[in-house]
Amino acid sequence: MYNPSHFEETDPAVLHALVRAHPLSTWVVAAPDGELLVNHVPFMLDSSQGEHGTLIGHVARANPVWRALAEGRSSVVVFQGPEAYITPSWYASKARHGKVVPTWNYAVVHVHGVPRAIEDPAALLALVTRLTQTHESARPAPWQVADAPADYIAQMLGAIVGIEIPLQRWEGKWKVSQNRDAADRAGVAVGLRTHPNGGPNNEATAMAALVDGKAAGQGAEQAAAG
Repeated sequence: MYNPSHFEETDPAVLHALVRAHPLSTWVVAAPDGELLVNHVPFMLDSSQGEHGTLIGHVARANPVWRALAEGRSSVVVFQGPEAYITPSWYASKARHGKVVPTWNYAVVHVHGVPRAIEDPAALLALVTRLTQTHESARPAPWQVADAPADYIAQMLGAIVGIEIPLQRWEGKWKVSQNRDAADRAGVAVGLRTHPNGGPNNEATAMAALVDGKAAGQGAEQAAAG
């Protein structure tokens, strides 16, 4: 990934938070014949498992991706966070000199690791139980795997294959107007919060918070350097 240093994010806590908040990933696997297999899979991050954490999920048994996993062959998993179009009309510098153009802000995490397939029924049951508990935990009455008939769960487990990806490397890119001056960043944050196309939305509001956060961080760094 092209990642200039002023956009690079390396704080594990920040990277992990994006993955947990946006678990639906784009998973890219290079098959032995060279074909790129691209799937959209919700993965759960277990940061305590392995040196750099482990992703846990599952795919349909009918999906050819799990049969294409080759020993030692790395894959990349992409997690997309908030994103938003940035109009140059929001920049204070537009009024000063007009030398501004549109761009797109986004936060994204790429993780690399060698995946393995899990077919053992007991391991699969433990995997889906864990995933269910994670995603149901915020509900007032969480659904549990045991709520469904045992024979039905056994049938469903037969239709999936578990995936574990021990992670080898993390990359984070937070392109959130760090290359603009303070006045332009402030204009972007205000513009996102008062988006003209139907008012603020979750993505724009989240991006405004990231712009504010990076601006505050840069201010603290500059103060420390001074």
